[in-house]
Amino acid sequence: MNRWRLALLAWYVIASVVTFIAFVIDKRAAERGEWRIRERTLHLIELLGGWPGAWIALSVVRHKRRKLSYVAVVVAISALHAAAILWVLLRAASCET
Repeated sequence: MNRWRLALLAWYVIASVVTFIAFVIDKRAAERGEWRIRERTLHLIELLGGWPGAWIALSVVRHKRRKLSYVAVVVAISALHAAAILWVLLRAASCET
């Protein structure tokens, strides 16, 4: 595996763990009526690569699942990343041939 691919994978893992932890913190704060993490902050860390962690948290922590406007943004961010990854993979494949 190339170094850049390994670095990208590590980035996604770290960002996903950070995102998951942020969801857990926000869920606990919501249950206790305490200070919450802004949705735009959660979306920012999803956009920076934490979108897999967001999907895991939506299922495991069961946080923000009913808020369709929130989930729609997570879907859009995920689609954006999927398109970018696909583009990079296709480009790399075309350069190898």
